[in-house]
Amino acid sequence: MDAGISLFLGTPPKQNEQIIEKARTANVKYAFTSLQIPEETVGDYESAVKKLAYKCKDAGIGLIADISPETLKKMCCPSLKEIRNWGITSVRLDYGYSARETVEISRQFTVFLNASTITGKEILEWKNEGAELSRFVACHNFYPKPYTGLSGEKVKEINGWLKGFGLQTMAFVPGDGVLRGPLQEGLPTVEEHRFHKEDVLLHLLSLHYDLGCDKVAIGDIDVSDRVWKGIGNLNEGIIEVEAEMESGLASDYGYITEGIHHDRVDGSSYLFRSVESRGYKEKVSPENCAKRREGSICISNERYLRYEGELEIVRRDLPEDERVNVVGRIVPDDLKYMPFIQKEMGVRICTGK
Repeated sequence: MDAGISLFLGTPPKQNEQIIEKARTANVKYAFTSLQIPEETVGDYESAVKKLAYKCKDAGIGLIADISPETLKKMCCPSLKEIRNWGITSVRLDYGYSARETVEISRQFTVFLNASTITGKEILEWKNEGAELSRFVACHNFYPKPYTGLSGEKVKEINGWLKGFGLQTMAFVPGDGVLRGPLQEGLPTVEEHRFHKEDVLLHLLSLHYDLGCDKVAIGDIDVSDRVWKGIGNLNEGIIEVEAEMESGLASDYGYITEGIHHDRVDGSSYLFRSVESRGYKEKVSPENCAKRREGSICISNERYLRYEGELEIVRRDLPEDERVNVVGRIVPDDLKYMPFIQKEMGVRICTGK
């Protein structure tokens, strides 16, 4: 999946540089910035935008800029073509552009539009002007003011409607680090996320997998080191979970933490089955064939014949089986990630994170 960030001109340049460097390390490929925030005032506006765009360009981060005709005047910029040279690869158009102008812009940039205000009539007008809708992304707002955000159900409904026309979608989650002012109460699309800022990674996953957002991004200024690490993992297609291993077992099962595990394409609702694991260990003797609780980490023993050595993570409580050794368990706080560990998403099992 693709997880991005947000950057703001009102953040001190040195701090933005540090955030961009963290984003580079986390393999972030895009950042959103709004050039239409009234309370953000900088001395030389054009110079500030250029510097931010150049920094992103150097880091391999595509910058999505929220603009209007007034923004271009403010930057003393005669045309949108010029800002592309600065490193701005995408523009979010909220108002002030006709259907024809919007389609012309889409031939130079990926165009982001306000997901909440797009109408079927507008989409038809863009198509009539020759639009390639694959170059359009419907971007939900973030909501600084508490209780003004959307419900998850509403986001899913809007996304489903927009995807019917072939548009991609994007939304934001609040951070758990430096929150943007003046309210500093988080910048979510989904209101419920505002009140659980510690679950940044879970919210990113939920927006993508549950609500159908193609792109997801942090709305706020910065996040904790823990979340930066998690974003880096997500951008590599990995979720990292902590496990507690069973003590006193005769065999050493430490090898299960040495690589990345992927679920089978025909994954089960009962078990995560590691594609990579069956070649790890040739001989597995039966031991601790106990009842399997949700999150139990299990290895099929020699009694399971051709399945010997297969690693499983239990998705729901299952009875004991003399063919299955229970060797550990995902810690309770990380069980929330299990619904998202499937198909293309890999899992890294860690101990003592």
